[in-house]
Amino acid sequence: MAVSAPAPRIGVFGGAFDPPHNAHVALAAAALAQLNLSELRIFPTGRAWHKTRQLTGADDRLAMSRLAFGDLAGVVVDAREVLRDGPTYTLDTLRELQAENPTARLVLVMGADQATALPSWHGWQVILSIAIISVAHRAMQTGATARFDPASLPGLPTGAQFEGLELPAMDTSATDIRQRVARGEDVSALVPPAVARYIDQHFLYRPA
Repeated sequence: MAVSAPAPRIGVFGGAFDPPHNAHVALAAAALAQLNLSELRIFPTGRAWHKTRQLTGADDRLAMSRLAFGDLAGVVVDAREVLRDGPTYTLDTLRELQAENPTARLVLVMGADQATALPSWHGWQVILSIAIISVAHRAMQTGATARFDPASLPGLPTGAQFEGLELPAMDTSATDIRQRVARGEDVSALVPPAVARYIDQHFLYRPA
């Protein structure tokens, strides 16, 4: 009897990427190394329903994402969310991917802070029925590791699947990078070199 091949696993990693920084790239690399993915789709957010601030233009964030993740084999930067009309919902993206790849398992990659906030996501329980949730466990400077407990989610659906993803300690945030650029500070150690050049050449995050 022939043994059927295991279902391909497609990773899904979304974010504003405003700008994409070294911790984003480290998370993507860890997902490719640890989660047995056939590919990892990167989704720069379009109109983020949960963001109170105005995001940098979609074209710039898409270009920076391609520069940041372009050297990782197996990564595809997918523009569909920035091209979609109306608010961006992860559930819509997952449903589209499921329809396009009916035999694949979808693995939604996120940090522990996003996992904790899952009940605030649009259709979060449906998301858990479509995708495996891979939560990044980030090492802390103290040597301990911050871990997410799925049981802490109220109303957790039966059958929801979670996987861990180990990350090194990295204290980097896009907010901090934007503030540093606005103050005229060098951020070349915090973002990929091509992204640093793009920010400088396009005068992003500078005071008006």
